[in-house]
This record gives sequence, C-alpha cells and structure tokens, in this order.
Amino acid sequence: MRELAGIVALLAGFWPAAAQAGFRTPESVVRNVYAHYGQGAPELSKGLPRDAATARQFFDPSLRKMWSAPRVAPYDFLVQSPNWKLGPVAIAVIRRQYDKTYVAANFDNRGRRVTLNFIVVNGPEGWLITDIESPHDSLRMFLEQFRN
Repeated sequence: MRELAGIVALLAGFWPAAAQAGFRTPESVVRNVYAHYGQGAPELSKGLPRDAATARQFFDPSLRKMWSAPRVAPYDFLVQSPNWKLGPVAIAVIRRQYDKTYVAANFDNRGRRVTLNFIVVNGPEGWLITDIESPHDSLRMFLEQFRN
C-alpha cells in the first residue's frame, strides 16, 4: 500500500508541470486568451499577463521570450486597442495546414469590429500560439517593433 501511495505522490509531482503549458484544442487556446479581457474578476480583466508563466502556457518556445520582454506598445495587440470592452468572441478553425491550425477570432471592441487569425501548433506541451495575424501585421512583428 505504501508503494502505491509513493507512486501516486511521485506522479502527482509531475502533473502540475505538464499541465502548465499548452491546451487541449486549438479553440481552447483562443478562448483562454480572451478570458483575460472580460468584465469579471479583476485578475482576469487586465489583459493577457506578460510574465514567463503565462508565456509558457500560451506561446510556443520561439515566441515566449518576445511576449514577456519589456516593451512600450501603443496598444494591446490581442484586442487591437489600448482599452477594451469586448462583445462576444466568435472562434472558428478556418484552416488546418500540416502542423499548423489557423483559428479566427472575431469580436466587437467598443463598436469596432476586430478579426485576428491565431496560428497554433500542437506539440508535446499541447496547443500553443506560434503567431497571430491582424489585417495589418503579426504579433511577432508587433513585439519586435515595440521592444525596448
């Protein structure tokens, strides 16, 4: 019985580390991004955090450092505005291409229609964002442009 308890404790020690990165479906990545832009609890209404833990959870390794690096940006790329009051977010897979899946997010932000295409990849950590395209640029270009 002690051996079984020891094995369960050992496996439980590994579970949180694996659960911290990635998501189970391409749509769940996008849904969880916009959960940070609601009208609910204060900790979930400040936009997607820029810390290393959030970067690890949402972004692939090539984008993590860029996301959490200090920068002075004129607006939040994920809502295309410095402030927000979002309407319902419509999420749909628009294309599956080899190892990438393109997920469209459409919503209204203070009367302005916003459309973003999330490019997500499925790896050992689950589904993660590798880039996001707006009609004018991409998250990678945006982060590079406004880094300190």
